[in-house]
Amino acid sequence: MNQEIYEELLFARTLITDTKDFESRFEDILTMVIPPWIINPYGDIEETNVIIQEELTELSTNEELKVQYKSGYQQFWLQNNIPVTYPLLWNIARKFLISFPLSYLVERGLSAVTNLLTKKRNRLDIISRGDLRLQN
Repeated sequence: MNQEIYEELLFARTLITDTKDFESRFEDILTMVIPPWIINPYGDIEETNVIIQEELTELSTNEELKVQYKSGYQQFWLQNNIPVTYPLLWNIARKFLISFPLSYLVERGLSAVTNLLTKKRNRLDIISRGDLRLQN
């Protein structure tokens, strides 16, 4: 019974540590405030900037894009014609669409480099460097 409790406490501690690590690594993403019009460009636009409202109004009249929006907001914003037709909206939306993959790739790259350096240190070739000497 004691072993089970110990294992559960160890597991709980690991989860807490992992959660804190995740929160510190991705704090910028977790605190990010995404404008509602990025997730639903056809929703209420009253609270947005007037210049953004103009492009959103123009976008809302495009019937072809309304059909594309049904496939999801990520696919909607990543269409080839969006950056050209709605440059202001695209410049804002792309920052939110690209932020997580970039953070993930950077973290993964740094982990790979750390892993390589650690492996290199563990495989020090002492014999070929001449650091291993025998004494009589």
